[in-house]
Amino acid sequence: MSAELLNQLLAIGDLMRRDMARAFAGTPLTESRVAVLWTLRVSGASTQRDVAVALRVSGKNVSLLVDALESAGYVHRAKHPTDRRAVLLELTDSANALMAKMEREHAQLAETLVAAVSPGDVATVERGVTAIAARLSELVDEAAAAGDAT
Repeated sequence: MSAELLNQLLAIGDLMRRDMARAFAGTPLTESRVAVLWTLRVSGASTQRDVAVALRVSGKNVSLLVDALESAGYVHRAKHPTDRRAVLLELTDSANALMAKMEREHAQLAETLVAAVSPGDVATVERGVTAIAARLSELVDEAAAAGDAT
């Protein structure tokens, strides 16, 4: 990978974070809180432990995020139907509406970004980005495991 390609990938990551910060300005949402909402939107009602595993964060971290989301009216805690020690996290109606809106905006942005690529190159770009993301995920996991081993 050329240094310029890495610079472009870093710039894309920065631009995406800045756009998310702009979109969440004036709301109680953050990138981490939205990650919890996305997880619940995709998985449905889940325990905090399941959300923590999906996001690869600690249970304490998820608990703090859920506290903030519950206070803001995006998530509520419900009794687990079969495990009296567990609590299920569920999206509220307003959170479901917000997530549906985000999904539409996400699809529109994807369409707009893909339109910047020549039609004949789209499949190649998708394969390349997928491969880069998979390798980066492996490297992050390896680094985390090495850190855990020390």
